[in-house]
Amino acid sequence: MNARREMGTALAGCAVAGALALSAGGQAWSTVTVTRGAPLPPVTETLTGSALAPLVPAAGLLLLAAAVAVLAVRGAGRVAVGVLVVLAGAALAWSGLRVLTGGADPGTAAPGEERTADLAAGWPVLCLLAAAVALAAGALVAVRGRRWPGMGRRYERTPGAARPAPARARTEEERALDAWRALDRGDDPTDDDPAPRDPAGDPGGETAGGTPGGTAADPARGGPGRRL
Repeated sequence: MNARREMGTALAGCAVAGALALSAGGQAWSTVTVTRGAPLPPVTETLTGSALAPLVPAAGLLLLAAAVAVLAVRGAGRVAVGVLVVLAGAALAWSGLRVLTGGADPGTAAPGEERTADLAAGWPVLCLLAAAVALAAGALVAVRGRRWPGMGRRYERTPGAARPAPARARTEEERALDAWRALDRGDDPTDDDPAPRDPAGDPGGETAGGTPGGTAADPARGGPGRRL
């Protein structure tokens, strides 16, 4: 398995474990029935996973955040994220086992009352499954995470990368050729920024009338013109 597949597997494991933990934590894990003395009727109370095991939703949020952190950090930081994922998996395992073994207290009964709990074991078992996935993903991140690529690695400049070569100085022959090309176009080769020539708007150019200035000469006004 290459580095990218390993990283994808670890990310999927963190995300799946976090989603399972949050889903299980929001479900009803236990139904507590309080039997009171007559003529009072019994009272039923539903306890969710977050009430019986508060670490379950907290670990789920941590696992989802770790899935993003694995991409954002590299090196020793990624190993630290892997250790946190393992700790989150251990917290899930402890919480699920504690509820399954009767460690979750449904509450203290008042005098004259009796409390009985009906446990839905499927949700703590799902919590244990999330714990197993988180432990495997965290171990993979902690052991192999240093070798995985990081976010934006392709935009980093590689040390020793070749820099663009400076512009080559123009030779005398190339300058002479550019000057001849400018003369062929009717431009001044000594002008650094020649403006395009416009015969219609050039005050120094000749118009169809043959006189400078852009207007034809009028003999009646004394201007230069041909005599009939």
